[in-house]
Amino acid sequence: MTSSSIKKHHRMWSRDNYLISTNPYLIPIPKLNAFFASDDIYWATPVPEDAMLEMLESSLCFGLFQLPKDSNSPTPTSTPPTLSPENFIGIARGVTDFTTFFYLTDVYIELSSQGKGLGTWFMECVQEVIESMPYLRRSLLFTGDWKRSVPFYERVLGMQVVECSRGVDGEGKGLAVMMRKGAAHREKGVN
Repeated sequence: MTSSSIKKHHRMWSRDNYLISTNPYLIPIPKLNAFFASDDIYWATPVPEDAMLEMLESSLCFGLFQLPKDSNSPTPTSTPPTLSPENFIGIARGVTDFTTFFYLTDVYIELSSQGKGLGTWFMECVQEVIESMPYLRRSLLFTGDWKRSVPFYERVLGMQVVECSRGVDGEGKGLAVMMRKGAAHREKGVN
């Protein structure tokens, strides 16, 4: 899949009764704004619905959905099932030119759905798309969660902390800037 086709064709993955889709129009804006209004998301706040739609349309979005138990898991080539806002349980958003740069942001899974291995699977799907960009120079993210997020992104996405503030004890504090070289840099050996 070429970089331009990533933008043109929505991807879909399914596992058990969960679905991940890159179709931004499946993401229910009122529920996403409710996520952004919660204390669980410390880095964002709700925005007007028209601005949220523009943000989603301008990004590579990954929506995580929990399907009803009685539904058949869709295949990557099938039409996604009809989803209600209650099915939407998580998001990851990539700010990207779909060719050389990918910035991962707004990664969130509802608290009631955490601890089931969904975060790892979610990021593996994101990484699959990132790795399909042959001219990618770097993927980046920022996180302020040193105890959970930094080790998680190191393990699952192969990210490394490249910049951070250090406390008196030498431990990271504030925001961590994490980066992973893309295929273009790994082939050339560029830092």
